[in-house]
Amino acid sequence: MLQERTASMPNPSAVDGIFRALADPTRRSVIERLSARQASVSELAAPYKMALPSFMEHLRVLEDCGLVRSRKEGRVRTYQVASEQLKLAEDWLGKQRTLWERRLDRLDNYLLSIREENAE
Repeated sequence: MLQERTASMPNPSAVDGIFRALADPTRRSVIERLSARQASVSELAAPYKMALPSFMEHLRVLEDCGLVRSRKEGRVRTYQVASEQLKLAEDWLGKQRTLWERRLDRLDNYLLSIREENAE
């Protein structure tokens, strides 16, 4: 059974990389913008007041953990969201939500049973 549970779990280092990348507000903003449509580096960098090499580092982090993909056509590099990696994070969060909901339900049942015992 333990083998079944670990087989369905995502690679911990992949999940760590995703959450590390999403910890930065600039990178989360880039993901939000790319969720609407793909964009070039210059389009993505335009709203930020930082040097292009600094912004490119954010894109590199996102690409290294697999949250975005890029392709180059001529001199233009275009980025798009890689939804499979977002799904990994979503699945991990869903499992955590389920785990904690079960724990809280058990606590609630326990507290209700104590209340009923004290009422008798």
